Amino acid sequence: MSGPTYQPVESPDATTVFPYHDLTPPTTKDVFRARRIVSKYLPKTPLVRSELLSEELDADVYLKREDTLPTGAFKVRGGITLGARLDDEFREQGLIAASTGNHGQSVAYAGREFGLPVTIAVPDDPNPGKVRSMERMGATVEERGEGYDAAREWAENQAAEKGYRYVHSANEPDLVAGVGTAGLEVLDELPDVDTVFCPVGGGSGAAGYCLTLGAISDARVVGVQAEGANAVYRGFHEGHLDPGDGTNTTAEGIASHVPFALTMEIMRGRLADLETVNDDEIWDAVVAMFREENITIEGASGAAIAAALRAGDDLAGQTVVVPTSGRNVAGDKLIRALEER
Repeated sequence: MSGPTYQPVESPDATTVFPYHDLTPPTTKDVFRARRIVSKYLPKTPLVRSELLSEELDADVYLKREDTLPTGAFKVRGGITLGARLDDEFREQGLIAASTGNHGQSVAYAGREFGLPVTIAVPDDPNPGKVRSMERMGATVEERGEGYDAAREWAENQAAEKGYRYVHSANEPDLVAGVGTAGLEVLDELPDVDTVFCPVGGGSGAAGYCLTLGAISDARVVGVQAEGANAVYRGFHEGHLDPGDGTNTTAEGIASHVPFALTMEIMRGRLADLETVNDDEIWDAVVAMFREENITIEGASGAAIAAALRAGDDLAGQTVVVPTSGRNVAGDKLIRALEER
């Protein structure tokens, strides 16, 4: 027996939202409430000083090791929070989402934890490791078109037709509050932080740090996008939510060309700046972390590290935090980057 179906409603951005999507941004209080859930289901991640980056920048640089979470990426904090609070009417039909990998893994993990059916739409030729991970957690993975947005549109249509609960990749207060719990963990160990560099795809991670380190310790939170996928960068600086012209980056975790209303509202209020780095800088950072720190990170994480390295002397004497947001780099990409550098 299926549950009720919903049709899309007017959206403030270029994505589809349904009546059950609350576009009211979460608050710092909501992050504290989410922590009660996250701490029950997920381990606290380490905060580790990076000797390489500290020496390079003449600063105290700490890595928030979100790559150590069960799915290898920060987004699972949000998936668990949303899954724990899911309305009963959606539990039989389950969840559907579109993802290049990490968002999908977080939804799949929540589905397994709470006994929910999960379908994840991915672009053609997806990261094979991320697909295997989602399938191992019981999700049905559907390759649906060239690029993320083709997969997203298919998932949105399926949600309308079949009554799945569509888990938007950013316009979800529970997701943002959940991923924000990482910032509370940082504050537990390091109350005085000057600057945070955070990769931005849809912006949930940066928004979470804005609500925690930005709001509580008054740290500067700097978002980082890839030059070839800079729609959020342009929307942030130009004051709009218009989609970009596509994506041209090999860092698939931040390969989004549509700004999202909820996270953009939070970032506009508290983000100190939003910058871009190019793919060469991204993969230089990935390789440096692999060779010098023995840490495997994906391109999205490399973007944040690249921005910190570009800042250089401006960070001297500061306490800096960089989340290693995920470790799920495709093997061929890592091998190619290592061979080329």
